[in-house]
Amino acid sequence: MDMGAWGQQQCEVLAVEPGELISFLFAEGQLDTTVTWRLEAIDDGTVLHLEHAGFRLDTPMGQQAFQGMGSGWPGLLPRIDGVLAGV
Repeated sequence: MDMGAWGQQQCEVLAVEPGELISFLFAEGQLDTTVTWRLEAIDDGTVLHLEHAGFRLDTPMGQQAFQGMGSGWPGLLPRIDGVLAGV
């Protein structure tokens, strides 16, 4: 995965259900967290769910990643919303 300024991260796709979800192992061999994107159909559209799980908070790397992602996802999600709204 190309993370821009943070470089390339090794990932492994764990599950794909077309039109429903994609799940992958993020930073394989280093961080080993799981990111899952899931679509939920609702009456007037679709809800996009994101889960980023598996942070090992008992390690310095896990704590740093958790804090970094906690700051990073809130900045990324509105950008995704903007792209989807333009579709």
